[in-house]
Amino acid sequence: MLKEERLEYILHELNLHNKVLSADLSHKMGISDDTVRRDLQELSLENKLIKVHGGALSKSFHTAFDREMVYNIEHKYIIAKKAAALIQNGMYILTSGGTSILEFAKALDPNLNATFFTCSLNAAIEFSHHPNIEVVMIGDKVSKDSMLTTGANAVQSIQSIQADLCILGINSLDTQFGLSENDWEVVQIKKAMIKASKKTICIGISEKLNSQQKIKVANLKEIDILITELENNDPLLDPFKKHDILIY
Repeated sequence: MLKEERLEYILHELNLHNKVLSADLSHKMGISDDTVRRDLQELSLENKLIKVHGGALSKSFHTAFDREMVYNIEHKYIIAKKAAALIQNGMYILTSGGTSILEFAKALDPNLNATFFTCSLNAAIEFSHHPNIEVVMIGDKVSKDSMLTTGANAVQSIQSIQADLCILGINSLDTQFGLSENDWEVVQIKKAMIKASKKTICIGISEKLNSQQKIKVANLKEIDILITELENNDPLLDPFKKHDILIY
């Protein structure tokens, strides 16, 4: 793989999953760890990513309010409108973080009267812009990788909630491994949110379908609704329909 191809691949993986691990990149591209480190260093010097121990973080994920930097923003806007249409007055809703969740928050009806519980710093700010929405920030330590509060106290707080809906941003989803993530602490938060909710909605661009991360969040049977930018009759969605997931 040529250097230009490697750099493009790394940035694409960051756009999709917000975080990449050096070991995973080395394995997927068939190159040495030293080469990956040099590539990440070069992209960091060009201000295209945030280099951290063991990998890198997406700049767009950490500067989510600059919509021009958000990957595939047009599709995320479509997803957000679909998800917002499912929210009713009086609902109690748990949400994760990520750029799709932020677009969802922006798309909510200005007159909506509901309560949102979130561990996402950025999402809490977006929800608070709506005059009739009550926002509850679930507190604990802040993960710099995910911009979420994570940890035992956050999980315990979620367990005390009885939510109508849990709305999760997708990192990876396929029919074999289910919903998966690359951050152990984020996985624990999402697992707790699913258990605390009557229904679970997963939202995300279709590029994240048929992909896997290292850590399982949930089986497909735990997901009630899947929302992507695709039309309901798109063949890519057929395998998920077979698992009795409603498609929007």
